[in-house]
Amino acid sequence: MRVLAINDISCAGKCSLTVALPVLSASGVTCDILPTALLSTHTGGFTGYTFLPLDDEMKKICDHWETLGLKYDLIYSGYLGSRAQIAFVREVKRRFLKEGGVFVVDPVLGDNFTFYKGFDRGFADEMLSLCAEADYILPNETESYLLTGTRDFSAALAALARVCPHPVITGAQAEDGYYIYYYENGEQKMKIPHRDGSFHGAGDVFASAFCGCLMRGLSLEKALRVTADFCYRSIVRTEQEVTDRRYGLNYEREIYPFLRDLEEQA
Repeated sequence: MRVLAINDISCAGKCSLTVALPVLSASGVTCDILPTALLSTHTGGFTGYTFLPLDDEMKKICDHWETLGLKYDLIYSGYLGSRAQIAFVREVKRRFLKEGGVFVVDPVLGDNFTFYKGFDRGFADEMLSLCAEADYILPNETESYLLTGTRDFSAALAALARVCPHPVITGAQAEDGYYIYYYENGEQKMKIPHRDGSFHGAGDVFASAFCGCLMRGLSLEKALRVTADFCYRSIVRTEQEVTDRRYGLNYEREIYPFLRDLEEQA
């Protein structure tokens, strides 16, 4: 199996491609990368970071790949810095996804029910159009709201299911705890354990592990359970071992239990 991860490279602070590449590779698939931007650190909590968009280089990379005849069983897109990059990802899907392959979109838009810096309503509309080409989308609770305009998770899931066959809303807070809402022959939801606080990179760990599970043949329900357990264990370890959470999850020591669960469920 060959996977393409499209995301930024943050040189410090574990997130995006520096998470996707090791997690997907550990899952037993070949992972190639298409970087959208190069940053000195991610943007969550750091100031003075450098940012270099890689639009021109992305096009050159893909032109070279076409001469090699590369095709992918799964393409996963994460952080996209502009509407032009969203349009280019559509082109990447058309050029490089195998017939019958899987397209996964993590529609990175915001957190705490607000847009990240540089994003707006028009950008969200473009992202929603990319979601319409996906087999699975992975918005968090904020992104489900920014895409649909409702904080009611059942209503948001129904709206997203009219766009994409398998929407998954992660980290959805209800009165009795936290859930993953997902669409599989109707609305489904899975209660998940939760720890208070912000954990940078958790969404990237989730998306990468989820894609690895899909490529190993797990059903949607099993993939979500294995992925959620991996992320929770990583968060607990981070609470115990990390003093500055800006630098991401300590997921590495939880890779083996994740792979054990993956093998048992595959």
